[in-house]
Amino acid sequence: MKEAAQNLGISLPDLDAYLSSVIPEFTGLTQVTKFGTGQSNPTYQLTADSGTYVLRSKPPGRLLPSAHAVEREFRVMQALADTDVPVPAVLHLAEAEVSPSRRAFFVMRYLPGRIFWDPALPDSDAGERWAIYDAMNAALAALHDIDPEAVGLGDFGKPGNYFARQLDRWSKQYLASTDTPSEAMTEIMAWLGAHLPPDDGQVALVHGDYRLDNMIFAPDAPQIAGVLDWELSTLGHPMADLAYQCMQWRLPNAGDMRGLAGIDRAAYGLPDEARYVAAYAKRRGLDQIDNWPFYLVFAFFRLAAILAGVAARAAAGNASNPAMARRYGAAVPALAAMATIVMHEGADI
Repeated sequence: MKEAAQNLGISLPDLDAYLSSVIPEFTGLTQVTKFGTGQSNPTYQLTADSGTYVLRSKPPGRLLPSAHAVEREFRVMQALADTDVPVPAVLHLAEAEVSPSRRAFFVMRYLPGRIFWDPALPDSDAGERWAIYDAMNAALAALHDIDPEAVGLGDFGKPGNYFARQLDRWSKQYLASTDTPSEAMTEIMAWLGAHLPPDDGQVALVHGDYRLDNMIFAPDAPQIAGVLDWELSTLGHPMADLAYQCMQWRLPNAGDMRGLAGIDRAAYGLPDEARYVAAYAKRRGLDQIDNWPFYLVFAFFRLAAILAGVAARAAAGNASNPAMARRYGAAVPALAAMATIVMHEGADI
């Protein structure tokens, strides 16, 4: 308990005093427990006389530019509170200048429920599996249908040329994370640059890390209680989120980044990629989706760049979970290989 609070950079009594002064309902902090999962922003469960909460903080040490944006997470969840996208209730943001730990953090309500780490959902029956995937699909379509201006997020990112800007950003992040760029990643960056689709004018609020284990489901129903981990959210192109989630159909089921490759999806009651994409398109009134191979290659590249950064933090001693960070870093070549297959073979939906 004391160790967890010290890891946050503040003593338990000082944290209790601060939170009691800024959150009207908060009183009597008794325990701080660090969650073992998660690689980016250290996250803690706070047990208090007034209830259970979650605190999410920037990590210590030198950080890559624009990374660990807990301020953005807080802002977007606050903006989505009264929409059809389920999010936890956020209570307070402590920016670095006023934070007692000198690191930005925010506090939100704790959501009881289920987190599914295996996308094959082995402990569910076929009916629940289908309903869980349909709930994810519906929430993603609802997110992309939101008017950012209407929820106060019109300035949450730059409109237009999303993929060009993202390719530039993640290329720089990847190159900053390694002294020796791989041949495969170099080829992928060049291919993406040569195959950028024309800007079609679509601008939506995008999550940036939309996947099954970034959601809490109700304890006893296939309903999303809250979508988590909004650190990478911005204004962007909705196909970035859809393709990112659809990587899961191509990732192996074994290993740290579990996917659905090798799973008999029909027998499990799981939709295949084409059916999932079609359901999303129907919900959003889209006749077709062009440039799907580009979106998938970009999704694999972006995840590889993110994990290269995770590995760099482990090497620098700043990773939230160093052992897991090193394993994620080792997955970069596999992601690059999957992107290369799509580059050469395409992808049908």
